Amino acid sequence: MVGPIQANCYIVGCKQTGEAVVIDPGGEVPRIVSEVVKRKLTVRCILNTHGHWDHTGGNDELREITRAPLMIHRGDAPQLSQTPDDWLEEGREIRFGTYRLKVIHTPGHSPGGVCLAGPGVVFTGDTLFAGSIGRTDLPGGDYETLLSGVRGKLFSLGDEVRVYPGHGPSSTIGQERAQNPFFQA
Repeated sequence: MVGPIQANCYIVGCKQTGEAVVIDPGGEVPRIVSEVVKRKLTVRCILNTHGHWDHTGGNDELREITRAPLMIHRGDAPQLSQTPDDWLEEGREIRFGTYRLKVIHTPGHSPGGVCLAGPGVVFTGDTLFAGSIGRTDLPGGDYETLLSGVRGKLFSLGDEVRVYPGHGPSSTIGQERAQNPFFQA
């Protein structure tokens, strides 16, 4: 957890090659860099699940230190103070080492919200939380769009898939399908 709102920042690394991505560096960049160095990783890209400041606050500093390209969905790029290097588009695969993360566009919390799915995991940003969903009352938010994206795109990933959200504890798709009050009839 980083920054004043304690957003979850994830460092996902390949043990075989040492290549890694950093997802949502919201702040505390020296701490993020310390973890990267400690694990002997090379950051290949910086990924933003959406453009809100609590997830993007460390972008500039981390990009300067690592020289890694910054990526975000076009729909949220206007929220950044910096120019992204590349785009996170629906269906695109981000490859680092032997790992792949597939981009799933899930607007609703913000127009350019994305989730990043890998084998057995999905990083959901502020789309889906353990027992909740992201706010939809912010500019560009839409409640029905968010619910539709979770039902149609995330729930189809499989019940055993581990959910790593932008805030709070992890969960599983199955647990959220069965117990999240926003998806109960």
